[in-house]
Amino acid sequence: MMRVRIVCVMLTAALAAGCAATQKPPSGRVEDVIQARATVTEVDLPGRLVTLQDDRGREIVVEVPAQVKSLDQVKAGDDVIVSYTTAVAWQVRRANEATPGVSEQSTFTTEKPGEKPAGTLGHSLTLTTTITAIDLSHDMVTLSGPEGRSRTVKVRNPADLRKVQVGDQVDITYSEAVAIAVRPVGQK
Repeated sequence: MMRVRIVCVMLTAALAAGCAATQKPPSGRVEDVIQARATVTEVDLPGRLVTLQDDRGREIVVEVPAQVKSLDQVKAGDDVIVSYTTAVAWQVRRANEATPGVSEQSTFTTEKPGEKPAGTLGHSLTLTTTITAIDLSHDMVTLSGPEGRSRTVKVRNPADLRKVQVGDQVDITYSEAVAIAVRPVGQK
């Protein structure tokens, strides 16, 4: 009777481990976008300066980088739309799929020839951590970074804790981007 019970316990544990291994690892993303609009009041082509006025009448002078090739197309009265986005994303990977560490990436794009000036500047930082403890009763997980520092955090979705195990890795990416576009007078 004892032998059957041990086999049943081992079988149940193996099935539970198999189910956890076949579930899709948790991931998620949260972001915030702030958008502002201003009107071009003056363009100094030789100095590569553009004066902008916001909806409250405040003015600011912006130096336009040399990478912007179509500055000559910007005219007084054009609208400038600026979007600033920040985001945090996370992705769990099974144990030993990644090496804890830090990586950075930057991006820069500009308008195509002949288009009104536009562009984006982005930067992201990814930290790969290891799950070192899981506290189901308090919806907490402890992560250890590449330098051995640990941090315990409350998870957004407690059901995700049942899909991970100690030793799994978590990629956490913080990114921010600024996008700027010029729209001719009257164009949305």
